[in-house]
Amino acid sequence: MGSVRINARVDYAVRAVVELAAAAPEALTCDRIAAAQNIPNRFLQAILADLQHARLVTSQRGRDGGYRLALPASEISIARVMRVEQGFLAEVHGQRPEDVVYPGSAAGLAGVWVAAREAYRQVLEGVTVADVVAGELPPHAAELVAIDDAWRSFSAPSRD
Repeated sequence: MGSVRINARVDYAVRAVVELAAAAPEALTCDRIAAAQNIPNRFLQAILADLQHARLVTSQRGRDGGYRLALPASEISIARVMRVEQGFLAEVHGQRPEDVVYPGSAAGLAGVWVAAREAYRQVLEGVTVADVVAGELPPHAAELVAIDDAWRSFSAPSRD
């Protein structure tokens, strides 16, 4: 699993949904979302199509047209948006953590990957788009953000 990696497509999808939530009930054009969030327009068009296919976003043509959330922002978790673009929240060599089997002394490692995924899932399932727009994380996420070391990345020790 390594470090938690949020690729550009996932980041853009979440930001687009947050932008739509902040503008609700107004519809936003792809151009307006792209400009507001500094997302490449062509990339965003494909992402919005994915979000529509997943029934998280609707679109309407015409003068008052554009994109809107298909559900209330309070019902859309960050994890739900992420899964549209990346499938599983955590993988080990392309497999779900519970499907990984290690030999011998490393057998217990699969449990570590499952636990790490569950911690990741608890935050991402428990934070909604509405929480992000409001700028207020739920207590379980806010407690983690308040940890000093949470804002620090730890790198591998140097091999000097």
